[in-house]
Amino acid sequence: MKKILSVFGGAALAAAGLGLYMSQRLLYMRKKDVDFIYQREVDAMRLDPLALESLPKSELWIPSPHGYSLKAIVFRPHPSSNKYMVFCHGVTENKLNSIKYMNIFIKRGFNAIIYDHRHHGETGGTMISYGYYEKDDLKAVIDYLVDLEGKSLFIGVHGESMGAATCLLYGGSPGSRADFYIADCPFSDFSEQLAYRFTKEIRLPGKYFVPLANFFVRLRAGFSLKAVSPIDVIENITEPVLFIHSEKDDYILPSMSKSLYERKQGPKMLFIAKNGVHAESLNENREEYEQIIDEFLISLVFKDQPS
Repeated sequence: MKKILSVFGGAALAAAGLGLYMSQRLLYMRKKDVDFIYQREVDAMRLDPLALESLPKSELWIPSPHGYSLKAIVFRPHPSSNKYMVFCHGVTENKLNSIKYMNIFIKRGFNAIIYDHRHHGETGGTMISYGYYEKDDLKAVIDYLVDLEGKSLFIGVHGESMGAATCLLYGGSPGSRADFYIADCPFSDFSEQLAYRFTKEIRLPGKYFVPLANFFVRLRAGFSLKAVSPIDVIENITEPVLFIHSEKDDYILPSMSKSLYERKQGPKMLFIAKNGVHAESLNENREEYEQIIDEFLISLVFKDQPS
């Protein structure tokens, strides 16, 4: 009996250790250094320091409903325009990664706001939640922007990877007020994404490890991985959505964007880029990326508005 209890005790300790390890990796994923991101974007000519410095802007600290402050920058190159874009970066990145997307929309007459997600960049927060708490922060940013600039704003949201999932989770939640969304390489369901990544990384069936990770995430961070599921709320989004994904993305599979596109009701478009891997659709397909945005804006977003 003692031997049996010892075996079970050892198994329980091993499971607890594995669960803690997985939840630690998820909740405290190592972020990229701010200087590294800045230099990477400058070297790739996606960020022009002089052009960025010349843009009219103001820095903001926006209160999060979860008890920390979100660092944001509002750009107003078009002071007479009521069109604003809000940008949500991916996991381990920061607001500087959004500038390459922001530049596309500034050329098309939009003002913009970029900000750091919780536990990224200059923003507070102790843990990453892959869209669960981030969607509330996105709401805080948009609500703050409306209070600042007026209720007549016409707002679009662009998100990359985790930021794309965040914008869809926000769009499918009560109280959302954006007029359109662009989701670049989102996951459709975080539990499914984790199962896929666990399988790739540990060479064992990942679906058996997700419940263990979920138990410890709920214990430590107060949310369930099952609740981070854009595909469960996508039918709530009535506004136009553009889904973008790279054909060769093997980190978040393009089938996830295709599933979201198929489930979404109402105005929608899907663009599968030929080149690039995860979050590289713009970097490797710039001309096509800008063309699909123009097509989306003209045919779905502004089609009923007077020219």
